[in-house]
Amino acid sequence: MTSTFMGIEIGKRGVQAHQQALYVTGHNLDNASTDGYSRQRIEMSAFEPIYLPGLNREETPGQIGQGVTIERIERLRDQLLDKRIVAQSSNEGYWAARDPYIRMMENLYLEPGTNSVRSKMDNFWDAWQELSMFPADTAPRTAVIERGKTLIDGIHNRYNQLKMLQDQVDSDIQLTVGRVNELSRQIAALNGDIQRIKAQGDMPNDLMDRRDLLLDKLSSIIDITTDNRDPDEFMVHTSGFILVQGQIGRQYDLRKGIDTEGYAHIFWQDTGQEIRFQRGALGALLELRDETISQEIQTLDNMTMNFVDLVNEVHRDGYGLNGVTGINFFSEYPFVTNVNGNYDRSGDGTFDSSYIYRINGQNVLEPQAQPGLVGEITLSAGNGEVKVPYYATDTVTDIINRINNAGAEVVARLNRDGRLSLKGTPAEPINGIHENPDFVIRHVSDTGYFLTGYAGLLGGVEGGSFDWGGPDAIATLRDGADYAVAPIAHPSGWIEVSPAVIRDTMSVASGFGVNGQAANPGNGDAAMAIASIRNTPVMVGRLSTFDDYFADSVGRMGLLGEQSGRALETENIIMKQLNDLRQSISGVNIDEELANMIRYQHGYNAAARFITTVNNMLDVLMRMGA
Repeated sequence: MTSTFMGIEIGKRGVQAHQQALYVTGHNLDNASTDGYSRQRIEMSAFEPIYLPGLNREETPGQIGQGVTIERIERLRDQLLDKRIVAQSSNEGYWAARDPYIRMMENLYLEPGTNSVRSKMDNFWDAWQELSMFPADTAPRTAVIERGKTLIDGIHNRYNQLKMLQDQVDSDIQLTVGRVNELSRQIAALNGDIQRIKAQGDMPNDLMDRRDLLLDKLSSIIDITTDNRDPDEFMVHTSGFILVQGQIGRQYDLRKGIDTEGYAHIFWQDTGQEIRFQRGALGALLELRDETISQEIQTLDNMTMNFVDLVNEVHRDGYGLNGVTGINFFSEYPFVTNVNGNYDRSGDGTFDSSYIYRINGQNVLEPQAQPGLVGEITLSAGNGEVKVPYYATDTVTDIINRINNAGAEVVARLNRDGRLSLKGTPAEPINGIHENPDFVIRHVSDTGYFLTGYAGLLGGVEGGSFDWGGPDAIATLRDGADYAVAPIAHPSGWIEVSPAVIRDTMSVASGFGVNGQAANPGNGDAAMAIASIRNTPVMVGRLSTFDDYFADSVGRMGLLGEQSGRALETENIIMKQLNDLRQSISGVNIDEELANMIRYQHGYNAAARFITTVNNMLDVLMRMGA
């Protein structure tokens, strides 16, 4: 049967439930401005009736209720939307990290402008043009030297700024990796607290909000996915690996090496396996350092190396007013001191490679001549090799163009003497690591006669091969073929005007000699030949002229800036829409909370009034009994 004091108990439950609901409402209002907070709702239900189904029950009609009880305090969160935001956040983080550095790179080029490298190179060509008109004078030679110094200073400045930017990105990477490690530790620690609270039957709403906020921050840094199918082991995955598993938060290590130019790469601390990130802020930083900026430095190095090599090629053949010849206008520093280019790449004390930058054939070729030959040239390229076929109807120019368009790390041209010249270009990085050296011809072979008997470049009668994977590879070249050893890395950072030219202005060559005799003082052919390099197809990598290089650089940086700005704007719009949608579900609406507060307050007052009424009734009963 029911208790006399059952009404007091029902009222008490009502007071407690509405009091708790008021506390939850106050908690929501207090955290209306808290980042990552999800509003909470108290779920009430009717308490179990006094009589459950059975035979031992009092003969009374219906079931008598016992008031209200609190089922749970629930946070309002859309898990599907959360997963969508986590996935999208890595894209926004990628462009948000990339865009500022792209803007800084754009500011380095100063194109067009009077202080740009292009304008300084134009002044340098103009100085040689002036010297070609007044080869017997001293003033034009001084102008050539000074403008050469100014140009080199401009190249050095661009290289140093790019290198400083690359160093800045590397520092950012190290800080970001530390941030990822800290976030993974915090998420793992929260997983432990959440698991323990759930085991006691409670809902750790605030802790789960804090974990979701950390996941949002982590997802903007690296691309992650979450898995909460196992309630005891909340998991975070990245790049196909587990980053957080329950209370275990895996960590990353940074390791530097010679093959990465002293920059740090990321490895798992427990397994030592390297990991690469494609999206998120960290993926953007790695791509900037190892690809975008590195490629800009490589293209600058390539331009510088070709520029120096071409100017020196002509200058060595020319004569100065003092009758001296064979002098380089710019200083060249070979990567190896061995005249044959032999190098100990493995570090075991034995020569095992040949570092050759340029190979010139010994035969003079006519650009429009048809060799009438059939064969296939194989050249080194990136991870492998490319095949360049040639046919009987091809001209020499056709074959050269086919080589240059093949995507190989070797380019071809006819030099000033009409001889075929092959040059190594900067090597493509593989997963951010330069496994192959820049400006090194790694492999050249021909199944036919073009590179052997016709161009006089490779040894052999039919078919020949040059490969860098051993010492004395120059022995496979045709007798009389000219070659140059590979330069020290990053020539744009160290190239200078030759001290011999600076010491004696008269050493600046202006004319070509005849039959071994010094050039006439009025001969300006050498100066004109150097000035004509400006618009001559010289193959700066896969670009024909130096003007093509500068136009390509400006266009490339403009496109990178445009792409970055538009992509970031798009991602910001998408993330705003997603966050607004989540805020409409999980955010605190102050008007709604105030309405709830009034409702719960009335409920509390009603329950309290009910207790007062029951108490008065009991008081009457007590007095009647007395």
